[in-house]
Parts: sequence; structure tokens; C-alpha cells
Amino acid sequence: MKSLLPLAALALAAAGQLPILTLEIDDSINPATKDYLVRSLELAQGEASLVILRLDTPGGLDSSMQDMVEAILASQVPVVVWVGPPGARAASAGTFLLLAADVAAMAPGTSVGAAHPVVLTGETPPEDDPLAEKMVNDAASRLRAIAELRGRNPDWAEQAVRQSATATASEALELGIIDLVAASLPELLEKLDGFTLADGRVLSTRGVPVQERPMSFRERLLSYLANPNLVYILLLVGIYGLIYEFFSPGIGLGFALGGVSLLLALLGLQVLPINLVGIGLILFGVLLMVLDAFTPTNGILTTGGVISLVVGSFSLFEVRSPVLRLSWVTVVATVGTLTLLFLFVASKGLLAQRHPVRPQTSLVGLRGVAKTDLAPEGWVLVRGEYWRARGEEEIRAGEEIEVVGEQGRRLVVRRPPAA
Repeated sequence: MKSLLPLAALALAAAGQLPILTLEIDDSINPATKDYLVRSLELAQGEASLVILRLDTPGGLDSSMQDMVEAILASQVPVVVWVGPPGARAASAGTFLLLAADVAAMAPGTSVGAAHPVVLTGETPPEDDPLAEKMVNDAASRLRAIAELRGRNPDWAEQAVRQSATATASEALELGIIDLVAASLPELLEKLDGFTLADGRVLSTRGVPVQERPMSFRERLLSYLANPNLVYILLLVGIYGLIYEFFSPGIGLGFALGGVSLLLALLGLQVLPINLVGIGLILFGVLLMVLDAFTPTNGILTTGGVISLVVGSFSLFEVRSPVLRLSWVTVVATVGTLTLLFLFVASKGLLAQRHPVRPQTSLVGLRGVAKTDLAPEGWVLVRGEYWRARGEEEIRAGEEIEVVGEQGRRLVVRRPPAA
């Protein structure tokens, strides 16, 4: 499909009409949406006469926003950012994208602004904090410079950062923040026809074909996985699922659920900025809890593991945006639930293994089935109970076995003799 786009563009160029490319971002500003916009603008060079970005975002990562702003400012194809449909918003980082556009437009009932920086907790930093002052000054100067470059209201741009100022569509038009108000995409195209840009170019949209460029499945998936709360839950479910599988023989639900969750979490960790110390603390916390299951310390190791998990959780992601921060409710609920489930399952499994050994003659002569390959050791099922067993010969999973002896908590088995 992608290989046909250049051919279609050449055909339209020969006819004197390059298409209008429409994009859509209705999620947070993150590395996935950044890649989507940057690649789309690169694709539009020489293949589109105009790019229209429909924007509805609560904000997001400053680093991703900066790359998106640079791509919009460097684009040779005019870029229109339209905040719509009614009810949409361009908050925080979205304000930078709107003011960076060649043409800024909003639908009635939308809003823009509230671009004040935040700290890791998602709260507004205190004014007397030197680091907070640097963050605010940097963001204010950047947005003011963008507004001046595009001929928009620089004073309001600075207020949006320093005072979290916001504006509705009608207010934004009156204040000189945007150029147009349009309730729908057809109305926007109609108003753009004949619009003169700051550099003297005149837009022509009447009768020009419109092509949509939606996010690919990979981009959409990565955008979903850019939510730290989702990635965090998947990470812990994956780790605990694999640990549960370690405690139970064979391959089952723990391996499937844990494996898929861990792979999705790793995809998300590639998108989000992470702190390796946080990951180390999480893994160390899980290790302490596993050790406590094998060497009981009256809960000392488990307590240390929970503390390590919580501290590692809050230091896992290096983000300043309140939109993409890890919620403390998610941390407490996830750590508490999975810890209780893990302790319940592990204690039940270990308690069954610590039962007094039955007399040696109690299992000798009984028959069961091998649950794993015995080469020479594995797991067998005898009278509805799993036992660790050593085969006198190599036995495949699923074959019938006969108990011929016991060595501590291990059984010695063989294939039953032929009748």
C-alpha cells in the first residue's frame, strides 16, 4: 500500500493537484504519537499540498512535544492544526503544537492552554524552587518564541505557561492565538481555501482530494502502551505469572499470561523513559519475597520486598507530565493484590511439600502418570498429588509410572512391568 502512495502522488502532481493529507492525534503526546507525526510529515514532502492535523490531547512528554514542534516548523508543506471536534482540547504540550502550526484552528466548544510544567508527582512545583523556576522560564521562553515566529499573541503564550492560562475557541480567536474557528473538517477546508500564509503562500483546497493517514496498528499499540499505569501492571503481572509457573509443574496459565504480559510491558518500556534503578528495585523486591517463601523469616524478607517494590515503582518512570505519571493508587492496588495472591499460592504449595513424609510402603506399588519428562528427574501425579520423582529409566510425559521406592520427599519410579 505504501509503495502505491508515491505513484498516486506523481499522478496527482501531473494533474496539478496534490492531495490534502489528514492526520489524527486523540491521545497523549508520547513517543508513539511523535513518530506518527514526524513520519507523516516526511511522507507529505512532495506528495501532499497541505497537512491537516486534528488534535485532541491532554498533553504529554516534553521531549516528544519538542520533536513534534520542530517537525512542524521545518515542514515544507503547510501544516494546519485543528483542535476538534467540539469538546476536544489542546492542553499542556498540545498548546505548543497548536501555536507552531502554519494555520491554527479550533472548533467551537474546545479549549487550549494550561501549559505550566509539573514535577514527577504531577503537581505544580513551588515557586521558590530553583529547579521549578528554570523549568517554567524555559517553557515560557520556548512557547513565546513559537508564538512570535508564527505571528500569534506572545503575551498570552507566556501566561499559558506561567499562570496556566486557558482560552476557548472564541476567546483564542479574539486574543490572536488562532486564525480560524471551524466546527467541522468540511467547514475548515472551505475557510482554508484562499487563506494567505505568513510567508505569502495562498492555500487552495476547493476540489482537492483528501487522503486520511491513520496510525498503523503498531503505532496505535505503542500509543496505548505509553500509559505508565498499564505498563506497570503488565510488568508485575508478567513477573508474578512466571514465578507462579515456577512453583507449579508443566506449562500452564502462569506461563501464557505472564509471558504475554511481560512482552507487552517490555514494548511499553521501550516507548517510555525509564529509570534502571527503579527496575532493579522492583526485581530485588520480588526476589526477596521468593526467598522468604523458601526460607521463612517471619515476614522480614517479604516486608523488605514490598518496600523495595513500592520505592522502585515510584522511581520507575522518568516523566514530568501529570498525563503520563504513575498513579499511587495503581501502585498500592497492584502491589497489594499480587503480593497477597503470590503469598497465598506459594504458601499453599510449600505447605503441601512440607507435610510429613508417609511411611515408605504407603506409596510403593501405586501407579500414576508422568507430568513431565523424567530424564532422570521430573514431576509425576500419584493419587491426585504432584511429586518430585526420579526415574530408573527415561520416561516421557504422559506415560504411566509405578512407584518402587521413596528417597526423602522424592519418589523412585519406573514403567509398570508388562502384564
